[in-house]
Amino acid sequence: MTLDQLESECSRCTKCELCHSRTNTVFGVGKKDADIMLIGEAPGENEDIMGQPFVGRSGKLLDQLLEEVGLSRSKNVYIANMCKCRPPKNRDPKPAETAQCLEWLNRQFQIIDPKIIVCVGRISAQKLISPSFKVTRQHGEFIEKEGRLITATYHPAAILRNINNKPMALADWQAICKKARELGIEL
Repeated sequence: MTLDQLESECSRCTKCELCHSRTNTVFGVGKKDADIMLIGEAPGENEDIMGQPFVGRSGKLLDQLLEEVGLSRSKNVYIANMCKCRPPKNRDPKPAETAQCLEWLNRQFQIIDPKIIVCVGRISAQKLISPSFKVTRQHGEFIEKEGRLITATYHPAAILRNINNKPMALADWQAICKKARELGIEL
């Protein structure tokens, strides 16, 4: 199955209640065979309207951070979310909603086959790394899981709420690029 076929299948998903209020599924965007894959938590209002992850103020900041280290969604990363549909009023996704969407994400991992997974924010880090993961304390740490390196960094919304987090997030992205080069990933 191709990524485009999986996206088409996902767009018709009715596995949880979020399908009833979505405008669009937000499957993912970027280089379809990227070695670096970013995982957010769930689409917000702008993402639901546009059908793409990380648009609006948070997306602009994420793009800026990526650009500062030589990464971009058009040339060397793929960006997706844990949940493919927007939770009402941008609330955190419920565990059952995340569990239903995890199948889509795992299939994205199989097709894209990234070497590095970057959890962007608490929700994805706690689901993909550890339920007790604390972004404020453990951001930038790499662990190996199922043959892939996984790390986490601050969500752009957390940086917008507290600009003092930006230097730490930028350092995380620099470390991600350094680790990528160590793995022979061309950026």
